[in-house]
Amino acid sequence: MATGAAACSNTVVAKAAQTRKPEDFLELVERGRRGRLKLYVGFAAGVGKTYRMLQEAHDLRRRAVDVVIAFIEPHGRADTSALIEGLEVVPRRRIDYRGVVVEEMDLDAVLFRRPTVAVVDEIPHTNAPGSQNRKRYQDVLALLDAGINVIGAINVQHLESLNGLIERATGVMVRETVPDNFLKQADQVVNLDLAVEDLQDRLRAGKIYAPEKIPWALENFFKDQNLATLRELALREVAESLDRAGTAKGSPEVKASGRVMVCLASNPPRAKALLSRGSRLAGRLNTDWFVVYVETPEEAPHLIDSEAQRHLLANIEKAKELGAEVVRLKSDDPAQALLDFARTHGIAHVLVGRSVQPWWRQILGGSILTRLIREGTDFDLHVVASADEERA
Repeated sequence: MATGAAACSNTVVAKAAQTRKPEDFLELVERGRRGRLKLYVGFAAGVGKTYRMLQEAHDLRRRAVDVVIAFIEPHGRADTSALIEGLEVVPRRRIDYRGVVVEEMDLDAVLFRRPTVAVVDEIPHTNAPGSQNRKRYQDVLALLDAGINVIGAINVQHLESLNGLIERATGVMVRETVPDNFLKQADQVVNLDLAVEDLQDRLRAGKIYAPEKIPWALENFFKDQNLATLRELALREVAESLDRAGTAKGSPEVKASGRVMVCLASNPPRAKALLSRGSRLAGRLNTDWFVVYVETPEEAPHLIDSEAQRHLLANIEKAKELGAEVVRLKSDDPAQALLDFARTHGIAHVLVGRSVQPWWRQILGGSILTRLIREGTDFDLHVVASADEERA
């Protein structure tokens, strides 16, 4: 069981000075026209993200800042509910969905109210049908675009590129996700760390879930190894954010690490693993990344079957959400087109999926992967397994 040295330590990432205190978020607010984003990141429910956001809201209010609660979900926790008192709460929008009334953040009301700072909880949430945006993180982006500053919270398992890794490590499928690019837009990232035993003690004491849910939670998501894995990922994610912020403070010229290119085929089985790995690698290197699809004459839009076309378009949209620049090339020699693109765009790392062709056909016919291995001597080649292969 991994517990860590500090039971409750905070790591802060700021794109301004690293010595800035967490409470100096107000200084970032006063710069620029677009709203500023501060995110509290945790590794599980119950580490204190909502509580800390409300504490900060009270602190800002005492400093005469116009702050409102755009959306907070206390989950029945008395200490969290008590902190809402004394703060202005924007009424939620009520949506009738299949005979059930669902309450969502009222984006239009917050935009009309136009506070200096809005507090938004549970950012990965999927809005009810009929909402202006499909996901709450898109509502946050709309607030930022309108010049409203946001303090929000997410758990590390909700990052899109970690989705497959967390499912394999914990056996839990996380369905609510945000693209990694959303985290990269944050001006401050605060990691709320807590020892695994302390979090489990909070759970047993009824401070996270209702009593009837506690045994199930301890036997599933809140198992020792699951929490240790998630805690490690959260600490690593914030450390990488710190590295990115430090690099951004330095020379903004050509990045020494080189760029990342993901080779996307029309055959979709490995697309999710490829895109996730490409996003993670580019994030660690703090560099640009491309998703390149080569359309051959046989894969022209009027020739490719509708299902493959649908998967391809979905994968391209997912790549854009993850922050990639998508490039579509046309060539009857895909390997050569990929090699030429890599050499002319400063690519240092190329990610490809395993070939689905039999080994003998790869040797006789020469697969794209074989060509890249043989001729791509000026970049690192990463061969990515699919999620099914990694499980095996």
